[in-house]
Amino acid sequence: MPASGTPPLPPSWPFTGREEELELVRRSLTAGRPGVVVTGPAGCGRTRLALEAVRGTDCARVAGTPESRGIAFAAFAHLLPEGVTLHRAVRLLTATRLLVVDDAHLLDDASAALVHQLAVQGRTRLLVLVADDVPAPGAVTRLWTGELLPRLPLGPLAREDTAHLLTTAAGVPLEPLTLDRLHRLSRGDLRLLRHLLDALREHGLLTRVPDTGEWRWRGPVPPAPALRDHAAPALTRTRADERETLDRLAFAEPLPLPADALDLHVLERLEADGLIHADDDATVRLAHPLHGPMLRAAAGRLRARRLTGGRAPRPPALDAESAALAGAIDRLDVCATPAPVGEWLVAEGEPVPAAYAAVRARFARLRGELRDAAAWAREGLASAPDDTACLHELTLAQAQSGAPTDVPQAAHGSQDPYAAYDAVRLGAPERATGALPPGSVLARHAEALARGDGPALDQVAQELEERGLLLFAAEAHAQAVRAHRDPRAARTARTRAVALARRCQGAARTPALAGLVLGQLTARQRQILTLAAAGLSNRQIAERLTLSVRTVSNHLYSAYTRLGASDRGALPWLTEPPQPRSA
Repeated sequence: MPASGTPPLPPSWPFTGREEELELVRRSLTAGRPGVVVTGPAGCGRTRLALEAVRGTDCARVAGTPESRGIAFAAFAHLLPEGVTLHRAVRLLTATRLLVVDDAHLLDDASAALVHQLAVQGRTRLLVLVADDVPAPGAVTRLWTGELLPRLPLGPLAREDTAHLLTTAAGVPLEPLTLDRLHRLSRGDLRLLRHLLDALREHGLLTRVPDTGEWRWRGPVPPAPALRDHAAPALTRTRADERETLDRLAFAEPLPLPADALDLHVLERLEADGLIHADDDATVRLAHPLHGPMLRAAAGRLRARRLTGGRAPRPPALDAESAALAGAIDRLDVCATPAPVGEWLVAEGEPVPAAYAAVRARFARLRGELRDAAAWAREGLASAPDDTACLHELTLAQAQSGAPTDVPQAAHGSQDPYAAYDAVRLGAPERATGALPPGSVLARHAEALARGDGPALDQVAQELEERGLLLFAAEAHAQAVRAHRDPRAARTARTRAVALARRCQGAARTPALAGLVLGQLTARQRQILTLAAAGLSNRQIAERLTLSVRTVSNHLYSAYTRLGASDRGALPWLTEPPQPRSA
């Protein structure tokens, strides 16, 4: 049972983050199509995707298992009589219109040959699921290498999709830094993600954040059995020299160790088994982020004390991280930059210096990660409640996300190189004349906006996106919408602005994004779209406006076409103006 005060978890997880892949699979299974092979690493959600794709359809299902790989037609035992030949098996399954083959990499040779022959025959549509990190029978791999079926590779679940899934699955809002930590530990592996959340629930490690009502996790990873199973490749090493090396790396985290401080022969064996990663700077770290916590949890007290004593001091590394982040901000390039020491402090529940927290918050805010920015600012304020830089970042993050704020606006020095750029974002480029670095992307943004040059604004937006400045890129595309004379170019800019705004945490709300396109619609379309954005169904809208459901659907379709949107998920970014705050 979960500990008292811990939020309950639902019995099943929602399907999320694979909408485009789901549509591709469904299209591959329509009449006249041969089917599709879906590949991906363990835990990427192949089976769940298949179940969603065939939900409500008449299909047969088979699956390979490790235990039955030596038994002919074992996967098809429930569909075929004993002693069947390959030729007869193909004939018997001809009437099956849709066949789902799960874990096809574990099929016995006869079952693999049968699946291949069904693909050659072409009368049975096939949905074949294969792990791409283990060997598969040749008859299975020839399904796509021989171009019998198209292949859809699945990668790990993206960070944004992981955050949405976790928040939905937990049933309560999770604090952004907790979401980030869970994503790093799981690497998009959905099974591991669920095991982590289950372990936090069972051990009562989720606690409520008083100021926000969110739930957060601080402290070590609980050594739950399911998590130890995921770390078994490291925990079960029996050679003393290999285990000593793994433990030294685990207790050195979050920093790596110099390769020349370890036995190179041992490192080569561990690298061959995928347990360590050698960096370009001749340092070594554990390959999977879960292995370190599990190795530390398995160590006895005396061993842990000995290995902890050899850990390099963290303050110099934290200062180096802060300097690297500040340098990236000054270069107007905030693409993802590793900063593991700060993340370690947060994860372990140790105080985060306010100066570091402010830089980390600013870096996240410029990337459009508004909820992360607010969370980092709060970490700094926890140890220094009056820190002006953290107060400033928290205020800006809340304002730009449209969230209510009771934090007083802190004074901030004019040395901020982005301060003059705010005038450009607010639509007054003339106020930034001469105040922006000459030739910089910020100055070119001001010049393009002053000229009302839509194509130039789109070019600026593209460069801002390449530099990781997603919120600014969304705003530049939004400004291009109003500057373009070509309606098609305006629609393209609008679509890009919406897509980038959706990638900014907290649904970015700034003056440039306010009411992005409602002026392009009829009064009735604006009315219906606003209700749809509020969450009303087509039938509810029809009842409220005394219209037919079909009329509502037609208006929405026309509005979507003008907006360049494909579903209701984009509507809040298109329709909701921000509160009148300083951005």
